[in-house]
Amino acid sequence: MQAGTFPPLDGGCTCRAVRYRLRSAPLVVHCCHCRWCQRETGSAFAINAMIETGRVERLQGEVETVPVPSESGKGQRIARCPDCRIALWSHYPGGGPEIAFVRVGTLDDPDALPPDIHIHVGSRQPWVALPEGARAFDAFYDPRQEWTAEALQRYRDARRAVRPTE
Repeated sequence: MQAGTFPPLDGGCTCRAVRYRLRSAPLVVHCCHCRWCQRETGSAFAINAMIETGRVERLQGEVETVPVPSESGKGQRIARCPDCRIALWSHYPGGGPEIAFVRVGTLDDPDALPPDIHIHVGSRQPWVALPEGARAFDAFYDPRQEWTAEALQRYRDARRAVRPTE
């Protein structure tokens, strides 16, 4: 789906104190099967829509950003509702504050963003069956080989906006 034809998607926390809108298509949607995501979500995987932070419009409420450990040892910062504590999105050191990993399950219509890529399937729960033809990787992958040219350029543009020497 092209960013220009993307209908905005709204989402928010459980108590509805925080509401947000994705103003364009994400760069990519990951379904992560790593053990860290399993622990963090209490489920078999996490589905995150990777998008430029500037394209996530907060419609209502403030978020509290909480530092949380990650498997890389570099940590992540999770934006949570300060009331119901639901995790809405994360920022990882690799993407910096310019890239948000939005929890697809917090969208009003999570069906609108199915996974593009399944990652860390080497540690997925044995009872999780991937859809036929799903793009899947035992660990991570090279975005230059898997992302669209548009997504790669958007990512570079977002990173340069804050780090002009990259």
